[in-house]
Amino acid sequence: MDRQQALEEMHRRVHNSNLCKHMYAVEAVMAALARRLGGDEDSWALAGLLHDIDYEETSCQPERHSLVGAEILEGLGVDADIVYAVKAHNPAHGLERLSLMDSALHIADPLTGLIVAAALISPQKKLEAIDPQFVLNRYGEKQFARGANREQIALCRPELGIDLEEFIAIGLQAMQAIAPELGL
Repeated sequence: MDRQQALEEMHRRVHNSNLCKHMYAVEAVMAALARRLGGDEDSWALAGLLHDIDYEETSCQPERHSLVGAEILEGLGVDADIVYAVKAHNPAHGLERLSLMDSALHIADPLTGLIVAAALISPQKKLEAIDPQFVLNRYGEKQFARGANREQIALCRPELGIDLEEFIAIGLQAMQAIAPELGL
């Protein structure tokens, strides 16, 4: 599946514009992480773009989220490694992360929410107005962006071999590159 096909499938199933923006953000971060870690950029980006393809269908049943998405992607003939990464990204299932792509998706997902929240509290409400240190400072505030699971984000060092500050910088730079798409 190429990106255009993935976008068509995503837009067929995802109608919430903020969820679409989240999926674009994770796609951008995954592509950047693939470049940093020597992964297949197209595969990693597709995993990021498609990771929440079932979210609107399963939002009231978080225990089904990503399992349904994996079934959808299998039915579309998406590569098995992408399907597994999508399935494993939801910590509710406790699935072992078998590859760097699996880990990257699991860890990048909450990072994008933290970065968006940080941008929205800046006076300009723009990604260009913040830097990695600003996001890192917000990371340390437990009450800030509570939905951005810090335990998951902190896995960047043990699972990806990337220190937290660099991980945040990679994510922020990737999102800044697509800021118009994200409306930030």
